Amino acid sequence: MTTNYLLPAKRWHMLFFLMPFALFSGFIIIAFIHISTPPQILDQLPNALTGKQIPDTVLPTLSSDNTTDPIFDMKNFKGRVTLINFWGSWCSSCREEHSFLMALANNPLFDLVSINYKDTEENGLRFLGTFGNPFRITGFDPSGRAAINWGIYGPPETFIVSKGNIILYRHIGPLTPAAFKKKLKPIITEARR
Repeated sequence: MTTNYLLPAKRWHMLFFLMPFALFSGFIIIAFIHISTPPQILDQLPNALTGKQIPDTVLPTLSSDNTTDPIFDMKNFKGRVTLINFWGSWCSSCREEHSFLMALANNPLFDLVSINYKDTEENGLRFLGTFGNPFRITGFDPSGRAAINWGIYGPPETFIVSKGNIILYRHIGPLTPAAFKKKLKPIITEARR
């Protein structure tokens, strides 16, 4: 009789040891689905901030000189259409999009600004020194707190902000000429009216 009670206990004991394997397998499946999701699907992820006022964003600037304003404040861009790009020197996709951002640097339709996300000041400055600086000003967010307020999943992400500081659109992933022409430029053109 006692053996009948021990068998179920041994089964529970075996399940206890298999549980971490099952959880790890589930994690791998979810990660694979996320990695294999096409960028156009990721770009359609809902953004609770679209159509709302920008989060209060005041940060120190990422700058090696004294000519740049020491404070990055998104409210300073009110009255102009603004593209804000979240990036990090450690982010390979950010390197991928950087040459296109350089091409957008002097576009008269908008101000291009950025927030350096979860980085070190030294690495962020080295990145801009090596690849060029397309940004009018860059906020420095080493803790990622500002990025959390913007609902960032992971860089690069680019937002279009209206003249009235309303978030109009969010682009997830590297910004490309095709995405800019098809999605962002029509929104920017409409926002300038």
